[in-house]
Amino acid sequence: MSLQVEKLENNMAKLTVEVPSEQFIKCIKAAYDQNKKRFNIPGFRKGKAPLNMIEKMYGEGVFYEDAADRAINETYMDAMKESGLDIVSRPEVDVVQIGRGQDFIYTATVALKPVVTLGDYKGIEVQKASAEVTDEDVSAELVRVQQQNARLLSIEDRPVEDGDQTVIDFEGFVDGKNFEGGTAEDYPLTIGSHSFIDTFEEQLIGKSIGEACEVHVTFPEEYHVQGLAGKPAVFKVTVKEIKKKELPEINDEFAGEVSEFDTLEEYKDDLRQKLQDKKAKEAATKNEDAVVEAVVANASMDIPEPMLESQVESMVQDYARRLQSQGIAMDQYMEYTGMTTAMLKEQMKPEAERRIRTRLVLEAVAEAESEAIQVTEERIDEEIQKMAEMYKMEASKLKEYMGDSEMDRMKKDLAVQEAVDFLVAEAKLI
Repeated sequence: MSLQVEKLENNMAKLTVEVPSEQFIKCIKAAYDQNKKRFNIPGFRKGKAPLNMIEKMYGEGVFYEDAADRAINETYMDAMKESGLDIVSRPEVDVVQIGRGQDFIYTATVALKPVVTLGDYKGIEVQKASAEVTDEDVSAELVRVQQQNARLLSIEDRPVEDGDQTVIDFEGFVDGKNFEGGTAEDYPLTIGSHSFIDTFEEQLIGKSIGEACEVHVTFPEEYHVQGLAGKPAVFKVTVKEIKKKELPEINDEFAGEVSEFDTLEEYKDDLRQKLQDKKAKEAATKNEDAVVEAVVANASMDIPEPMLESQVESMVQDYARRLQSQGIAMDQYMEYTGMTTAMLKEQMKPEAERRIRTRLVLEAVAEAESEAIQVTEERIDEEIQKMAEMYKMEASKLKEYMGDSEMDRMKKDLAVQEAVDFLVAEAKLI
């Protein structure tokens, strides 16, 4: 294999790879061995026809496509390493020359890791996030716990009021016809939750159990189902159950029931401390984000489009996996929301660019401050131990399984974390 490297504009490069004809012939033979059973040649049992007979009947290039794929797969990784380039995208491959008795030549156009020009990154001034816990915060937490411990009482002697939890049957009609998804039985609905469109919930106030009524609403113009967007609708509704929350009184008895403390004051002190811990962590995260955001804003780089596309593609795949974990297929999501893959990618582009810029700047800081930012073997072992506990493995076994690329990736990730700590330590929080 021989390689030529040509640097292009906008952090792009073109690798021209030349595969010797002898190697390409071996790839043709391998493609023939894998696919020969697909061919029926008169005079030969299926899968027994020799290569030259298949080529004679179907053309010399019958196996070229598979052979080219093999040749590229066999040589591209070596070419990438030999180039010495920091490639950050999948290659865009074009075949330049192909044929029996000829060297196989292809080009791979790739994006390169951009050079980052750091601006000011030490002594960055940012507004310090508050970690103060107020009496109002403690009271709000008490109310939240009170709501969690409320009892539901069945109501029989009055109609629906705001805040009630109801159970209803409904059937919706648009243009006099019922529509998909517009009918349900025993549906739980909290009045005032605004989970239904328009004034649906408000129109149930004053209705009694067993009472049938009509609810008139209009679907929003931006409603996700195109055929319903902006349309007036009528729902035939029957209220079947009414329940009301009964809140416990916040006192010493309440504290004893929901905590390990005997008095309300002790419980409030404990809530304050927990809120303080939570707010301190949140404030630290906000401070980190503000410092990093400022440092990234001060830096400059030219991100090649294929690098951005690769990041977007990765984010789309991650999004699809998260949907799948919830039992929702990507095509179902697209149909339900009216989105397309192109729309989703365009929506994700700004976040993709932000992630790329942040990562590149932090890597640049780690390199610029390599004396202060060093990933020690002890730090690596700590991270491996955390991973081993997560995967329920022995750390030594996990370390054995990790290849050089995985280890390099871990070191880079740890260096980026160290870079964040370095920038925060150097920053001025005012």
